Amino acid sequence: MGKVTAGRSPGRFASVLAAAALGAGTLTACGTGGGLTINIYYAPEDNFQKVVDDCNVAAKGRYEIVYNKLPRGADGQREQMVRRLAAGDEGLDILGLDVNWMPEFAEAGWVEEWTGANKEQATAGVLQAPLETATWNGKLYGAPKNTNVQLLWYDERVTPTPPRTWAEMIETAKRLKAEGKPHEILFTGAQYEGLVVVYNTLVESAGGRILSEDGKSVVMDDGAVKALEILKEVSSSGITNPSLTNQKEDEVRQAFQRGTGAFELNWPFVYPSYVKEKPEDAAHFKWARYPAVTPGGPSKTTIGGYNLSVSKASRHKPEAFEAALCLRNEKNQKFSALNDGVPPTIENIYNDTTPLDATKPAGDDNPSMETKYPMREEILQALREAAVRPLTPAYQNASTVMSKLLSPPSEIDPRRTAEELRVQLADALESKGVIP
Repeated sequence: MGKVTAGRSPGRFASVLAAAALGAGTLTACGTGGGLTINIYYAPEDNFQKVVDDCNVAAKGRYEIVYNKLPRGADGQREQMVRRLAAGDEGLDILGLDVNWMPEFAEAGWVEEWTGANKEQATAGVLQAPLETATWNGKLYGAPKNTNVQLLWYDERVTPTPPRTWAEMIETAKRLKAEGKPHEILFTGAQYEGLVVVYNTLVESAGGRILSEDGKSVVMDDGAVKALEILKEVSSSGITNPSLTNQKEDEVRQAFQRGTGAFELNWPFVYPSYVKEKPEDAAHFKWARYPAVTPGGPSKTTIGGYNLSVSKASRHKPEAFEAALCLRNEKNQKFSALNDGVPPTIENIYNDTTPLDATKPAGDDNPSMETKYPMREEILQALREAAVRPLTPAYQNASTVMSKLLSPPSEIDPRRTAEELRVQLADALESKGVIP
């Protein structure tokens, strides 16, 4: 399984990939054999070229899809597309959009609405939360390609029973520390989107809201304050990693594998990494639903993922819609889930126990959802009750404000920080322009 993050991936090799993508963007004329070239701009995904190749075969020469890899970091991905779309660049046909960006791109008039038969195919069998991220003002502007959701990971030899709430997890960590055992609660505490994801999950699980449903005003209710109190407590009780404020997804993974953590809050990419790097301990690496805020309360985990949108400036929209539907159809979502670890948006794939090649026996070289996703039931349950990040065209501004005011978590003053968030988020929502 590969890695799909909260929407702010580490920016490894970003400059090289950006240059490559910009160069590839010039390939907008006719393709080989007289067919059209359909350019998709999408994040690096190891086996996505195979999906593109299969869809090109299905196109039977009418068009050729060209995969232009964006930078690994979400900020770099967004920046490259925003600059080119704002300039009316006709070389972008299909856009791979982080789930945070749909309101911004739709409001700016950069993406086409999905309607009619295209909409029916794009939404068939899709889970509600991923579908919500592709929708703005009641209209569909993207076809959900893949999703993601965080789980609680633990070593059953240290904690045989996973905690059901944050309070229980904190108390367990304190007890383990007193006993001289691995005790750290590991989560993404660096000043970036990963910290915003943790905060949003806490807010939603506490029944709160950061922004209004239409994204036009700031709410910051009691649930939002409660989430600040939890972040403050967990990060100032001596039970987090000393490097908390520098930890993103992969640093969290590595810290747990080094054996300092009792609990890891992270995306499913950590499972194959653990199995590969610590095979002798893999049988003890377990997972559970993300802890709730209140006993018996909901665990509403913030989802990640990507949607495929068709650029308003594309000169080949019918072909672009057709190609996008192929790239994220059920067969290809299953392939990408099994080969790149990107959880599907189509619900029934999670219950599909047939191997990738149904004509051959299942095995390491012919995986199934059953073998690659032993935690698929927990993922599916979490997705059915998932939270999405505040939907607003100004999300980039809002995220920047939140990550700054939440960092470092140990210095949060719940009431004061909540008031600062109210004021600065209101200013962020008033931004009339797009951050370049």
